Amino acid sequence: QVHVAESGGGLVQAGGSLRLSCAASGSIVSINIMGWYRQAPGKQRELVAAITSGGTTNYADSVKGRFTISRDNAKNTVSLQMNSLKPEDTAVYYCNLLVSSVYGKSNYWGQGTQVTVSS
Repeated sequence: QVHVAESGGGLVQAGGSLRLSCAASGSIVSINIMGWYRQAPGKQRELVAAITSGGTTNYADSVKGRFTISRDNAKNTVSLQMNSLKPEDTAVYYCNLLVSSVYGKSNYWGQGTQVTVSS
C-alpha cells in the first residue's frame, strides 16, 4: 500500500508564488513518474508538469517558464514551484505517482490541494 500526502496550497494574489509538495510512503520500490495535475471547476483534469526518475521534465504550455517541478528520489517527494501566478491557475492540484512496488506498478493520486489566485 502507498500513501500520498500533499501540502502547500492556498490563496495568493496574481503575480505571487506558491510551492506545492507531495510525499509518498509505503511499499515503494521506485517511483517512475511524478506529476502534478489540476482541475478547475467545470473543466477536465489536465497535466501541469511531470518528471521522470531520471529528471526529464514535461510542462503544459500554459505554465512553461513560470512553474518548476523537482523531485527527491531518496525521500520520494515531488514539488511544484509556481511563480507569476495568474487567476487562470486557480484549481485543485493533484499529485500523481506511477509507483513500482513489490506488488507491481500502480498509479496513485493525492487527495488534492486548492490553489486560488485572486486578481
